[in-house]
Amino acid sequence: MSATPATLSKRDQLMTTACRLFYRDGYRVVGIDTILAEAGVAKMTLYNHFPSKDDLIIAALEKRDRELRASMVATVEAAGRSPLKRFLAMFDWLEAWFASDEFKGCAFIRALSEYPEPEHPIHQTAWRHKLAVIDMLTELAKANGAKDPAALANTLSMLIDGAIVAAHATDSPAPCAAARTTALSLLKLATA
Repeated sequence: MSATPATLSKRDQLMTTACRLFYRDGYRVVGIDTILAEAGVAKMTLYNHFPSKDDLIIAALEKRDRELRASMVATVEAAGRSPLKRFLAMFDWLEAWFASDEFKGCAFIRALSEYPEPEHPIHQTAWRHKLAVIDMLTELAKANGAKDPAALANTLSMLIDGAIVAAHATDSPAPCAAARTTALSLLKLATA
């Protein structure tokens, strides 16, 4: 049973609201006052937990990272022991995400574009998520016998990011099918 808004701590209410608004509307456009009003918390609550809006954005990205990667891992684990089924499970996960009502593109791609300076802490937080996904893809590529798992993982990451952007632009899960077919072709080439 999930917590209702009335049972969430003030910090959790703040985080839940901030995550939803940042994901839906973007990081720079969503103001602190909007978050506070929708969360029903005082400004002092915000600053007791987060010294700045940037700190709140970073916490929201870190929360989303944990949730998405846990979901990806669960989908891969549910695929069983077959390395190929586990590899394809990443695309099953993407397809389900693209088809969900909550899908609004990638929070991390958005953060990277809104904070393009590589040294900015928000940019770095978003990039860490992308690197963690590449690590997961590297392990899946290695388990499938790729000769250069890291190179394949980097290519798959770009393919996945392209599919995310296309799915968001078209409001359709269809780009996942093309990404899956391309990923299988890339895997065959990488193991030949």
